[in-house]
Amino acid sequence: MLLAIDTSAGTSVAVVDLDAGVISEVIETDTMRHAEVIGTLIDEALRVAGVEVRALSGVVAGMGPGPFTGLRVGIAAAKAFAIGAGKPLVPVVSHDAVAYDQYAAGATGPLLVVTDARRRERYWTAYAGADDLGLPIRLDGPGLAKPDELPHPEVPRIETDVVPAGRLGMLAELRYANRLPMDADDALYLRSPDVTLSAGPKRVTA
Repeated sequence: MLLAIDTSAGTSVAVVDLDAGVISEVIETDTMRHAEVIGTLIDEALRVAGVEVRALSGVVAGMGPGPFTGLRVGIAAAKAFAIGAGKPLVPVVSHDAVAYDQYAAGATGPLLVVTDARRRERYWTAYAGADDLGLPIRLDGPGLAKPDELPHPEVPRIETDVVPAGRLGMLAELRYANRLPMDADDALYLRSPDVTLSAGPKRVTA
């Protein structure tokens, strides 16, 4: 049983189990309130699921792509929770959960998942389809582009404001059950930070 957290777009928290599926999922679509709601949503997801922390086997973190400020809230919360609970952290690319949700709902063939990167840009990941387990097959990306420069224009585009943590968690469950590799523990910001290193002390003149 896993606790799954994603803040790459809105904020989503879920409790999932390989056999029982998505037991609980709570979502806040406001992309400016990650820090304010993350603790409350974690508590609510566990309460609705009726699950104690000790019953969890791990914590899934959506690794993006996502804007720096929002994405780091979810990753930091997942890592802090995992450390406090003594559970392993399981990183998963956030766009994979959106593609998995589409394929589970009956979509077939290529898809382009798109989320807001702010600054009039979009994050994107292209998928070739789903494998025999229903897991999405990443074709290209994740990447960052202007809306009119998105790649694979011939592929159906799925734009979303939130990544379903329930699907994120089920991806991790299926990968583990089938001994498939997990994603790297690297946040996918895909954009250089605004801060720059100092060039050294400035000369002071009288």
